Amino acid sequence: MSLQRISFEFFPPRDDSGRTKLVENVAAKLGTLKPEYFSVTYGAGGSTRDGTRQTIMSLLEAGHQAVPHLSIGSDDKPELVQLLDDYKAAGVKHIVALRGDQPSGMGSGRFTHNAEALVKLVREHSGDHFHLVVAAYPEVHPDAESAQHDLTFFKRKVEAGANSAITQYFYCPEAYARFMDRCAAANIDIPIYPGIMPITNAESLFRFSAKAGADIPRWLRYGMAEYSDPDELTKFGVEVVTNLCQRLTELGAPGLHFYTLNRWGATTRIVENLKSA
Repeated sequence: MSLQRISFEFFPPRDDSGRTKLVENVAAKLGTLKPEYFSVTYGAGGSTRDGTRQTIMSLLEAGHQAVPHLSIGSDDKPELVQLLDDYKAAGVKHIVALRGDQPSGMGSGRFTHNAEALVKLVREHSGDHFHLVVAAYPEVHPDAESAQHDLTFFKRKVEAGANSAITQYFYCPEAYARFMDRCAAANIDIPIYPGIMPITNAESLFRFSAKAGADIPRWLRYGMAEYSDPDELTKFGVEVVTNLCQRLTELGAPGLHFYTLNRWGATTRIVENLKSA
């Protein structure tokens, strides 16, 4: 099977040692799969701002295409503008523009802006220099009032200047198919790349999914429960996610974006399965 485009996501390590390991080990191994880019997340309230920037610069220095996440959550405009200028000077060409997670213990009053406002800010300050990637939610954003409200807000981000989107992860391919149909009906025609979460730890996946509003089908929950051995669970997960990716490609997905959790093993096996199919 021919993969049109893959990309991989990292979170910024906490220290120099972790960053070196990520770039020289994980990114080096995943780089052999020829991704379009590596993206690096931006912690709640800008909590990893410096770590994100340092990781991006390290990836660039190692010869990789690197794409920073940027959120408007609790940052001031001057800080965001400075980051945009720094990234432009470093040769960054893509930005993942997000509202951002709310920091623990912080009231919702800090979040008077959203991803649409961030897209507008980037366009006003940097013009068309950056390809802007925004988030999409086939299973509906957990904060949305309704599916239609969520779709309307997604369209506003596109109209503000977004070039493409990456979805929250999911395990039901029909959710993506239905979402794409609804986007087409709403005249949303930017590329929308499914976000893919490999399965390696059931407890962590349940915790992430509850926070993110990502549905884990009942059959998958019971399937994961059958494996107490981590290696056997990973093997099962690789098979499940490979099948998911194959189906998404059949549905016309323009590519796949993998949430690696800073690991290379399961993601590599999935991509190799897809390339050999």
